[in-house]
Amino acid sequence: MATRAGSLPARHWLRALRGGDPRPGARGYSKDGESSWFRSLFVHKVDPRKDAHSNLLSKKETNHLYKIQFHNVKPECLDAYNTLAEEVLPKLHSDTGYPCELVGNWNTWYGDQDQAVHIWRFVGGYSALMESMNKLRENQEYLQFRKERSHMLHSRRNQLLLEFSFWNEPLPRAGPNIYELRSYKLKPGTMIEWGNNWARAIKHRQDNQEAVGGFFSQIGELYIVHHLWAYRDLQSREEIRNAAWRKRGWDENVYYTVPLVRSMESRIMIPLKISPLQ
Repeated sequence: MATRAGSLPARHWLRALRGGDPRPGARGYSKDGESSWFRSLFVHKVDPRKDAHSNLLSKKETNHLYKIQFHNVKPECLDAYNTLAEEVLPKLHSDTGYPCELVGNWNTWYGDQDQAVHIWRFVGGYSALMESMNKLRENQEYLQFRKERSHMLHSRRNQLLLEFSFWNEPLPRAGPNIYELRSYKLKPGTMIEWGNNWARAIKHRQDNQEAVGGFFSQIGELYIVHHLWAYRDLQSREEIRNAAWRKRGWDENVYYTVPLVRSMESRIMIPLKISPLQ
């Protein structure tokens, strides 16, 4: 028997107006769906344009490409590794013939032990990366460095990154500081939503100049986000992070971004002597 229009509660006719079957027992009907749809009216929408997220989220004015390297060092070799890196890497940074710059160099303090982390900036994007790689193949000092370094490592991996348009440019800073690298593995398809939320949220984390840089992966493991923060020490980190929760809007950012994350990792890192980020 057909259901009379006047006998249905208003909330079911709201569903009918959205294109669904208004009857409570109909296939696909869900009270949770109703409340989810209602909440969506107040959620900030992602950019609907059809384009790669690298074009929508990255800085247009700089055309920089970043490389992050993770070197897992044999425990007995860490001091020798640091000495070797401090001798060779600044030469590449200061040589104007190489379109690459050191952003930062660290040892992991809390997280993976006996680990070195390096971030490089290639000024000019992929063409600068290829130019640097081709020149390094002819650099005998660097080739010897790689040979010596290979005996000190358990493993190594890297990623090519772009920087989010709404984050600070990672510029040299005086120390002493500790650095936190927070790495997020996102669900595929959620990068733009992540970026839209953080574009609003980053304003809550600027008071103490703790926001150093924000990046997302382009080559290597994909849908990875790295946020780099600087703190005076672990106590100031605790105080700054707690203060963010007292700012209106920070809790909303956490609420909407946590469901986008598959896993996350936090490293506390100590700068090497050569690091422009001290």
